[in-house]
Amino acid sequence: MFRGNPSLDGVSPCKLPDSLDLLWKFETGKPVRSSAAILDGRGYIGSTNGFIYCLDFETGKEIWSYETENAVEASPLVLDGKVYCGSVDSFLYCLDAQSGKELWKFETQDKILSSANWAPSPKGGAAWIVFGGYDAFIHCLDSRSGQPVWSYETANYVNGTPSIADGKVVAGGCDAQIHVVRVEDGTRVAMGDAGAYIAASVARADGKAYIGHYGNEFLSFDIKSGTIEWTYKDRAFAYFSSPAVGPKQVVVGCRDKRLHCIDRETGKRIWQFRTRGQVDSSPVICGDRVIVGSEDGRLYLVNLADGEEIWSYEIGEGILSSPAVASGKVVIGSEDGSVYAFGTKN
Repeated sequence: MFRGNPSLDGVSPCKLPDSLDLLWKFETGKPVRSSAAILDGRGYIGSTNGFIYCLDFETGKEIWSYETENAVEASPLVLDGKVYCGSVDSFLYCLDAQSGKELWKFETQDKILSSANWAPSPKGGAAWIVFGGYDAFIHCLDSRSGQPVWSYETANYVNGTPSIADGKVVAGGCDAQIHVVRVEDGTRVAMGDAGAYIAASVARADGKAYIGHYGNEFLSFDIKSGTIEWTYKDRAFAYFSSPAVGPKQVVVGCRDKRLHCIDRETGKRIWQFRTRGQVDSSPVICGDRVIVGSEDGRLYLVNLADGEEIWSYEIGEGILSSPAVASGKVVIGSEDGSVYAFGTKN
């Protein structure tokens, strides 16, 4: 799933080598802003051409594709043999992971750019699927039937993916609020004013939520108390990237063309890594390394400790998609309309 797990912490257990080779390329014909979900030798990803694709993880060959009625910028969730993915056509789709056959679809009142997340049902039975919509709701559906369980109304678009842990859903909204909602019934338990609208997804660890916003600030938010612990502001540029949370640091891209590494306790800068384009791509921490794309058309691998560049690859067109890392390989989409896989050829 997007960011690897329901907490959306952006951390992969994989380690990456000093240099990566291009293993395969799959062309969709339109920009790929969705990020891949990888499971059981398959990669699932959307394209702005309106299709959700299932690709062979080893070869990049298409296994199946499913056409929606508009662009797919959300990232798929693969759970219990099913694929859940939203579309700009306002529907969340549930597809059979093996065949791509539609099992059900749920209509909202506006486009869906949020990726689907999930939680075990507190009542037992089928898991619950949670996602945000441009209809200003956070929706919770029964994964088996697609029937609504609850909905939580905000005051504006919910662009990012809700984070789920410890029985709570946490999401930022374009109403400039950080919403904390109970998984059990969708009731609000806390809300914090971020000061500007939030397009990114929240990453969580140890009772804290980390998020950037369009007011050019990055925040640490205490979920229990509903208060902002610290605010990081470097330059007057917005945050669209979702953070990755390391043991002592949080790493996030910014539209100032930099990747920022911030101390989790103090909110002070540890390092910055400069690219030549905006960094809307969300970084992934892989052991002692970080991988991220940039709108300068490059995929970068840098040291987590000091932000020094280890390797980069020039795709050419911008990268808004976020890396998905599994089995020592990286899958990422590009504005050139293709999905790329990198790893070691041997």
